[in-house]
Amino acid sequence: MADAGTAPPRYLEIKRSIVDALKSGQLKAGDRVASESEIVAQFGVSRMTANRALRELRDAGILVRRAGSGSYVADPKPIGHIIEIRNIADEVRSRGRSYRPRVLSNTALRADGVSAALLATRAGAPIFRSLIVHHEAEFPLQLEERLVLAAAAPGYIDADFTAVTPNEYLSRVAPLERVEHRVAARKPEESVRTLLGMKPDEPVLVMTRRTWSRGRVVSYAVLTHPADRYELSATFEVGV
Repeated sequence: MADAGTAPPRYLEIKRSIVDALKSGQLKAGDRVASESEIVAQFGVSRMTANRALRELRDAGILVRRAGSGSYVADPKPIGHIIEIRNIADEVRSRGRSYRPRVLSNTALRADGVSAALLATRAGAPIFRSLIVHHEAEFPLQLEERLVLAAAAPGYIDADFTAVTPNEYLSRVAPLERVEHRVAARKPEESVRTLLGMKPDEPVLVMTRRTWSRGRVVSYAVLTHPADRYELSATFEVGV
């Protein structure tokens, strides 16, 4: 183990000086930073050390390289969830429509190999599986199939999902810490098409969502929407 008083490698010292200048406002997006030659003279290091510091800052997205001109502070990228986590009941009501759930099942199971991998648990661990169709007015808007780790939300099996959505319930008992989203367009199976009241050949938009709370996976949901009744959007600010 290194001694607490050991000086950091020189390339780290160079990187920290640039990052500190960004934090203090001394450097801003679009500003040119010192060249390799200037860093060599300023810090008394080799060109290889200067190159490594600039290269690692570029790889991290902090700097950009302009051929024949030098290295510059990169423009900030939009940061945030592209798809907002919203309770579907609130989403429907915000449009002035009535919301109605149809709870098809909510059962206790033992995790098989697939569900254990999705929930990052062991095979045989207690889990819950719920299947619900969410309606906007009288039109099916979303089929939700959700796996939940019983140890993370033991009361899930007894929850009344005609009064509260799974999203709402889990937000209370296992506050959201991390989310993983994936979205894809697919052709639905006949059973899914029937539950969503769809015509043959209509595509669906499928979002898979895995959530974490208190350092562990809590749930894995497959949210299926008729593509002609649902769209995903996002609003975020970008740096000027």
